[in-house]
Amino acid sequence: MNLKAICTALLAFACFASPVIAQSLIKPGRAIQVSIKGVPPDEQSKIDGMYPVSESGMINMPHIGLMRAAGMRAEDLAASIQATYRSREIYRNPTIQVFGSTIETIDKQVVHLGGQVRRPGQVEYTPGLTLWQAIQAAGGSTEFGSMKRVKLIRGTSQKTFDLTQSQFMRVPLEQNDVIDIPQKNWIGQ
Repeated sequence: MNLKAICTALLAFACFASPVIAQSLIKPGRAIQVSIKGVPPDEQSKIDGMYPVSESGMINMPHIGLMRAAGMRAEDLAASIQATYRSREIYRNPTIQVFGSTIETIDKQVVHLGGQVRRPGQVEYTPGLTLWQAIQAAGGSTEFGSMKRVKLIRGTSQKTFDLTQSQFMRVPLEQNDVIDIPQKNWIGQ
């Protein structure tokens, strides 16, 4: 009788625990926030930001290239990125943090902003939200951000817009769009 009760309890625990574990895994089609410490500030600005997870489950990290992200926990992906930077001798002592989607952010309608924006992260999506409005809601671009080459990533497609031109300021957004403001190039654009 005790063995049956123990087995039932273990089975119930496994059923209830597995959805929680599955929800903490990074999923394709979402965006993750990556933050790095222990590197020079100019390198930090190249790494910090939002990274879309492709439908095939990959992210594209600077200096490393494509890495598998889908199906991993945020802390496991952080350890993998950190180890790759060290093993390839790109950085000596990087500390990586990865913030994946939580159950709250999955249900919330948001757009994701990264790169050279004052407050990278999520901005609440409302119908009619434009590219310009989302960037302004995140504090605008930093002094190093190029508004001439703003990337809009929607699913597997990516477009670049010059937001110094008024016609591109009114580009409508959709839920879960990813906006990346790149660093200015050597000619200031």
